[in-house]
Amino acid sequence: MAIRRGRRIGRPQGRLPLRANQRFGSITCWYCDLKTYMFNEPLYFFGRKHARLLQSWMTIGVAFAVICLVGITVILVWEATVAFAFHSSSFWLKDISLRCFLGTSELVSNFSISVMDFAVIVFSTVLSVTVHELGHAVAAASQGVPIEYIAIFLAIIFPGALVAFDDDLLQALSNIASLRIYCAGIWHNAAFCAVCALAFFLLPFTLHPLYIYGEHPMVLGVSPLSPLSGYLSRGSLILSVDGQNIRSPYELIDKMVQADANLVRGIGTIRKGYCVPNKWLEERRSTKMPGGKFPCPEGLASFIGYADLNSSLSVDIAAEHHVGYAIDNRCCLNPEQVVKMSKCGDAWGHSEFLSRNFTCSQDDSCMTPLLSPGISWFEISYSNPYSLECLQQRRKTSFVDSSPGYASHPCGIGTFVFVGDKLMMTRSMHLSAYQPRWMIFIWSMDMPTVLERLLTCTCNVSAALAALNCLPIFFLDGEYIIETGLCYITCLTSRRRRKVVKIFLISGTVLSAITFSRIVYATVHHVT
Repeated sequence: MAIRRGRRIGRPQGRLPLRANQRFGSITCWYCDLKTYMFNEPLYFFGRKHARLLQSWMTIGVAFAVICLVGITVILVWEATVAFAFHSSSFWLKDISLRCFLGTSELVSNFSISVMDFAVIVFSTVLSVTVHELGHAVAAASQGVPIEYIAIFLAIIFPGALVAFDDDLLQALSNIASLRIYCAGIWHNAAFCAVCALAFFLLPFTLHPLYIYGEHPMVLGVSPLSPLSGYLSRGSLILSVDGQNIRSPYELIDKMVQADANLVRGIGTIRKGYCVPNKWLEERRSTKMPGGKFPCPEGLASFIGYADLNSSLSVDIAAEHHVGYAIDNRCCLNPEQVVKMSKCGDAWGHSEFLSRNFTCSQDDSCMTPLLSPGISWFEISYSNPYSLECLQQRRKTSFVDSSPGYASHPCGIGTFVFVGDKLMMTRSMHLSAYQPRWMIFIWSMDMPTVLERLLTCTCNVSAALAALNCLPIFFLDGEYIIETGLCYITCLTSRRRRKVVKIFLISGTVLSAITFSRIVYATVHHVT
């Protein structure tokens, strides 16, 4: 969190302690800072050189910041009214906070964080705070106010940054000029969010010379405790789910949801099954048990089907006959043998990884697995173009082609069936939509994901910093904006204006504290 401390019109130098006789910093029992003067002249020269353009730019920022401040104030009042009147959870800020949290949940999982993720968060925070304070500095320079110093500080446990100006020069400015300076930090954080979002969407084009985007998701890591570790490894490509091509990690989740829903349509109508010989079924027909329960031996799985069911037909079983149908047509089969048989049903994808013949002969029955609630079944096709064996084979077969294309070098292509919780599956591996275009860049296969995380985290932190400084509370930019903005209300005397500002800030601080407490509670409750 960045707390901006500067000298304001008609006020002392600042509320936080500062030893002015120390040039490079100050230290107390609860506050320390580090000042720098190296940017004073360059920023002042830049601001004065482009003063007219910057003043027009900052005027737009004033309108944006004032609208945001009014909007956030209305939301705070609404949230408090809803909370106290209806005793319900928040509608606006809770959803926004959860979206922001889930947007960065890839960086933090179960309150554990890697060194790289921590570095990304720290760098994003420093960059966002720097943009915020530079906005204030450039705005002041465009108004002819030189910078005394730029400092970073630590107040108790809260880090921040500040830009200090001369009080006498600030007092000589008009109200609109002062607003340009106070609103510049918020405005530049918002503009920086737009830049990060644009860079994120243009990242596939930027990295196009070095990386292939959107062809197939690449595995960057698999948990050693996951059953997927026996098939997938770093550099593996997920080609398809149930024969449907997969082009990105997000599409993988969508396809798994569809595959889970396509197992059975309605009651008893098979959409995704396997052609099992009828003679084999008669030999393995399970014994009917009381209550319709069929305990399968270890290593076998429950399958259900219809003896004369063909995938070209649509057979619906009436609800009142569903239990009897399930009892009479259930078998315990070996899943490793079943998945090697022909496919049946109308929900299998049509791709080069799966044959197109989805009908069973008269001597076969279309069987689909019976799964417990929360358990999914789907076939996954994968390739290992970056495995050691594949690389060795590629070196023997070609010294010219350096692309990892699995079509020209089909080494390491395979298919396996996953049976389990699809949510746990997605959490057990780390995927990327990028894959290196040339093998010489295999060491940098993590770079696109790091850039995506950096842009996403920076955008979220910058947006949070802008919203935080729009709050009508003490010590932040919102206090200065309110105090200066009320100067346009000429019917208020100076004394009454100070009282209105104090009441407004106390109310805003209390409402913000209540709202943030409820947001933290709702977020922690959502995660746990």
